[in-house]
Amino acid sequence: MASVVGRIERRLLINFRVDAGVLGRYVPPPFRPRLVAGVGMGGVCLIGISALRPPRTPVWIGVRSENMAHRFAVEWEDGGVRRQGVYIPRRDTASTWMAWAGGRVFPGWHRLSAFDVSTQGRRLTIAVRGAGGGADVDVVGQVASDFPGSSVFPSLEDASSFFRSGSAGYSNARRPGRYEGVELLTDGWSVEPFQPEVATTSFLGDAASFPRGSVEFDCALLMRGLDCRFRALPPLEAHPAERLACAARRTAITNP
Repeated sequence: MASVVGRIERRLLINFRVDAGVLGRYVPPPFRPRLVAGVGMGGVCLIGISALRPPRTPVWIGVRSENMAHRFAVEWEDGGVRRQGVYIPRRDTASTWMAWAGGRVFPGWHRLSAFDVSTQGRRLTIAVRGAGGGADVDVVGQVASDFPGSSVFPSLEDASSFFRSGSAGYSNARRPGRYEGVELLTDGWSVEPFQPEVATTSFLGDAASFPRGSVEFDCALLMRGLDCRFRALPPLEAHPAERLACAARRTAITNP
């Protein structure tokens, strides 16, 4: 299946600054961290989608799902051209269909996990318990009026532009060393600042991969009510020598 269409009911990006050296050892080839003011950018995307279906099919056959992706801003070379996007080491979903179809019918395999989402006016609460552990997420907060001055991005517009340019996401395929790609296309692009009271993810809290002090909250952005299309991208492969070099760098994280 080359593409699917649907409607984004809510897409929340919780973004963290990540030490560039730590992230450089974690991100696998052919990717490398895309830096902002000298730091890497990672986080979690929490997205509620409705009417997800093949193009040119009736809305009523579409499925609704809650999904989560842990992601890092990256760049890579493709035929001598520098590309930008995100590397996604883990995807989770509440949809049995998406858990089955991911990596089979459409790129991007997902773990089937438990989602609890509650919306009350401008307030949003999301709890995810990742299958097999290691990816539990808790977010509590509300839509904000102002963008935080503590962010590495000078303004909401700068943050919006950065994440919009990272619409291509590559995730681990079922075969090691292969990465499946999906591009998010929307009819319009609009983000709002979101102020979390709680924003935790056990994935980025894993000291074996991200030592204490190497990850700090930066900002959160919310998108709502946008028609969208997910387009499959050609897969990427890492050269065996690159995979060995990456494994050595990861070992250095826990054995400095």
